[in-house]
Amino acid sequence: MFWGIMDALSRLCKWFETIVLHGELEVVAYDGNGNVKYRERKHNVITNVGKADVAGLIGGLVTSPFNYIAIGSSSAPPSASDTSLGSEVARKSASASRETTNVTNDTLVLVATFSSADGLSGTSDIVEAGVFNASTGGDMLARQTFSKPIPMDWDAGDAIQITWKIVVQ
Repeated sequence: MFWGIMDALSRLCKWFETIVLHGELEVVAYDGNGNVKYRERKHNVITNVGKADVAGLIGGLVTSPFNYIAIGSSSAPPSASDTSLGSEVARKSASASRETTNVTNDTLVLVATFSSADGLSGTSDIVEAGVFNASTGGDMLARQTFSKPIPMDWDAGDAIQITWKIVVQ
């Protein structure tokens, strides 16, 4: 009887394919001499609007890829209902590639480095990051806050690199 139930469950599960998006970001901050002053890896929150846009991308109803990363200074906890960063400081186009996590090319990798070369000056406490589909405005796919504010002195040569991986599973 047990094996009969297991066989029936196995056949039933084949009817339900599930696609899940999950991601992880790594933030690395460097001082003006290139020394690492902060490093953290965290899982992100995929937003509701991001999920809707991914569905649209699959069907060709949405054509704007998620290839921008933004950083900000708000420590408000991330939520699936977020549509923007709490307090955006800068946004830029990220380099995009794919890598293999579970099956060939199932992971999007976005990398962006922010520094004074991007027009940043003075000081900022960076606490959040997000993935977007436009250079301004647009829709946010993912957001996360860091465990503590990262004090950045842009004029002293500090830089922050965000590496974001979105796994389609």
